[in-house]
Order: sequence, then structure tokens, then C-alpha cells
Amino acid sequence: MFTDIRQRLSLVPVGVDVQDQAISPDGKLLLITASAAGQTNLYTYSIDEPAREPAVARQLTSTAGNKSSAQFTADSKEVIYLDGGRPQAITIEDRRTRNLDLTAEMDVDFSREKPAVFEQAWTFLNEYFFDASHHGADWTAARSTYGARVQNARTPDEMRRVISLMIGELNASHLGINPPPGGGGGPVTGRLGVRFDADEYARNQRFKIAEIIPLGPVAVAGGVRAGDYLVSVNGKALTNRSNLEELLQYAIGKRTVIGLSSAADGSSPRDIAVLPVNLATEKALLYRSWVEQTRALVARLSNNRLGYAHMPDMSEQSLEQLFVDLDADNHGKEGVVIDVRNNNGGFVNVYAIDMLARRSYFDMTPRGSTRVPSRSVLGQRALERPTILVTNQHSLSDAEDFTEGYRSLKLGKVVGEPTAGWIIFTWNTPLMDGSILRLPRMRITATDGSDMELHSRPVDVPVTRPLGEGVQGRDSQIETAVKELIAQLDKRGTQQP
Repeated sequence: MFTDIRQRLSLVPVGVDVQDQAISPDGKLLLITASAAGQTNLYTYSIDEPAREPAVARQLTSTAGNKSSAQFTADSKEVIYLDGGRPQAITIEDRRTRNLDLTAEMDVDFSREKPAVFEQAWTFLNEYFFDASHHGADWTAARSTYGARVQNARTPDEMRRVISLMIGELNASHLGINPPPGGGGGPVTGRLGVRFDADEYARNQRFKIAEIIPLGPVAVAGGVRAGDYLVSVNGKALTNRSNLEELLQYAIGKRTVIGLSSAADGSSPRDIAVLPVNLATEKALLYRSWVEQTRALVARLSNNRLGYAHMPDMSEQSLEQLFVDLDADNHGKEGVVIDVRNNNGGFVNVYAIDMLARRSYFDMTPRGSTRVPSRSVLGQRALERPTILVTNQHSLSDAEDFTEGYRSLKLGKVVGEPTAGWIIFTWNTPLMDGSILRLPRMRITATDGSDMELHSRPVDVPVTRPLGEGVQGRDSQIETAVKELIAQLDKRGTQQP
């Protein structure tokens, strides 16, 4: 059936990142499990050739939970799927969702389950771990040693701790075992988008605002300044015994009235209403604030000649943000500082490298406008500017692949600290009890054939930040990167645009 399939192949422009697919029993629809904008949802796509309407990906679901195990009913009119582990059904025509009330009881004999889970974990690592010699560990002996210990485990957590100790014998990155997902519930404590003065609280137990996070709840509400004191929450006065997190429990997205005073004694208070956010949102706001501060630092140090972009990880969302950052500001600069410090990895390094490696070969000029590189006019992402890369010991995994690509393609110098040396391609593998085993199955090597796992990617200009320099508003790694790139531009005789 696959003979000469290349000649019979038709590309389906669904426009989403496809994870799984299934064809309806009547052969008219393609069911797609796909991700877009950081969420996984279900889509249908018509493959009915006589259909009159144009084929487009039609979104079925729109909730935040992870979708899996999607399949059509026998009449092709409904889809049954798991939404965050809960069974659901949705109609194809009007997209009406209903819960499937399924109940089941299962008695698990933990004394029999734990050795089975242990054996499954050991076997997966025995057969699929990327290094057949198991990094020199006696894997057969590990089975005996830790298999005996797991018999004494009294709870699933204790069992996983024993398995973790066995995994540690492999001395590799991207390893571990985690509890079944979905057991902890979401965050409940609201965040105001401010940082408090730690010294003032330690001395006097007062909540003095030291920093207001841009675009956070307090910043959006307005009327608050650094130096103000938080004196009440929803009418309840704050004392030296108050637990602020307790007062903000279940306040996420809900109108909350906070009292503020310009005086340490809390006199002449004023009230403002805010909508607290969750911890993840506040952390994202803090991160973007740090990016803007670092971008401003690069502009000041370079006399506005250099741009700046940071990637916190190697996800699709970070790649899109990199495109936005480079398009919006950095194309007008002479060069750009690319920062992957504290980047915990992902999978998009090749796409980011491509954008930096591409070079212009002709320009296009609309009448009455300025000359523009052809790649930009034709819609292909390309920076086409000299760059310099900043890394540190917390640049992990795919950030290290990115660093290797940057160095081996000679795109520019690397400044900072050698990377972590955590460089394996890994999979999440479920075990019979729902535990998730991290299973590194693919070796990563440099172009010279050398193993990258446990071997840091080197830097050209080593710089280690002194402890506490951030409090002084300094960043010696960024300062050095700016000096190096400016020197490179001056040596080339580059003119300011």
C-alpha cells in the first residue's frame, strides 16, 4: 500500500501542530489532536472529496486541559476523548460537550504492584537507555540491590524514592521518576504583583512595597508607589501576626480591596481594588520586567547601537517571542546580544539557529520607501545582523544544542560560563501505576563525533558573575558581551544605521 506513495501524497494544510489523528468511520473527517498557543485541543478537517465547502481545520474543543485518546463513535457523529484524564464526549455538528459518567473500582495489592512497577522501570532503562553500557553501571547488580530494597517500601512515594536511587547509578541527565499527573490541584493564592522590603518586614513586620511589577495587578490599578505600606486586605488590618498568603487565598481573578498608607504607622489609609493573579502569571511578569531592564542596560552600555533578546526555554512560545523581539526592535540595530542564560531546554534550537545563520543576498526597494533585505520582504525570518551569545551553567539541554550550533557555525563569540552538560533527547514513559519515567533514549554528539552528555559547551570569553552584583544593577556577563560585540563592529568599520 505504500509503494510509490510519494506520487499519491497530498499535503493537508491544517495550520496546527499535530500530535495524533484518526479518520472517521464514514471516511469524511480527519480528527486531529493538536496544540496551538500552548493548549492542546481537538480539531476536525474535512477529507470528503465531494464536499462543497473549503477544507479548514475546525476547532472542536477550547479548554485548557490536555486532550488524549480521542476517537469517533461508530456513527461518526461524536468524539469521545479524555480531557485532563476525565472522559468526555462532544458532538461534531454543534460541539455540545457532555461528561461521561463512568465509575470503576479497583483494588490494588501494593505488595504485588511495587515489584512489578520496579521491574518495568528497570526493564525500560535496560532496553532503551541511550548508552548500552549504562554509563559503566552494573545494571544487573542494580536490579538485585534495589529490587530487594523496594520490597520494604510502604507507600508509592517510598517506592519511587528507591527507584530514583537506582536511576542515580546511571549518572546521566534527563532522568527521574514522578508521581502520576493531576493529583495536586491548581494554585489558590492570589498575587498582587509587588515585592516587599525584606529588611522592613524582618525588623518591624510591616509590608513595605519595594517594587511594583509592571502590568501586575497593583500597577494596573494605579495610585500606588514604591515605599507605600500595605495595611489591610478586604478590610482586615495587617498586624505582626498576619499571614498575607492566607488572606489572599482563593482571590485569583476576584475583586480584592487592599488598604495602603504612605506612613509606616498606617495613618491616613486609602483603598484600591485589584484583581490578584496566580503565581505563574506573576513570575511571567517578573521575567518580562527583567528582560526589559536588561535590554535597557544593553542599549545604555552600547549607546543604543545594540539590541537584546533572551530565550527562557526552547519552546515554540519562546521561539515566537524571539521572532517578535527581533522584529520589533533589533532589526534597526548594528548587532544583537542573544541571551540563553537559565534556559531549561526544549526542542526549537534548529529554528532559532536558522534565523541567525541566514544571510542576505539581495535587497528589495518599494518605490518611495527604504531598501529592505529580500528575506524580510518575502516573509522568511532572518536577523542578518552580527550577534554575540551569552550562556551560563544553568543553560541546559536544547540551550546547549543551540550553543553548540552557534559555535560550530561560527556565528559569533560565546560569553559567560560553560553550559551544564545535560544533553540527551528524552521521553516521558508511563508505568503501570501511572508514574512517569524519564527515559533518555537518544545520544547527542557534536559534529566531530564527541559525546555531548556530561560535557559542557565551552565559551570563548569566560565571565562568572560576582555574588550580589545584581543588587547593584550590574551584569558583568552582559557588560562583557556588549564590549566584545562593539569591538567587533568597530573593527569591521560597521556604520550606525
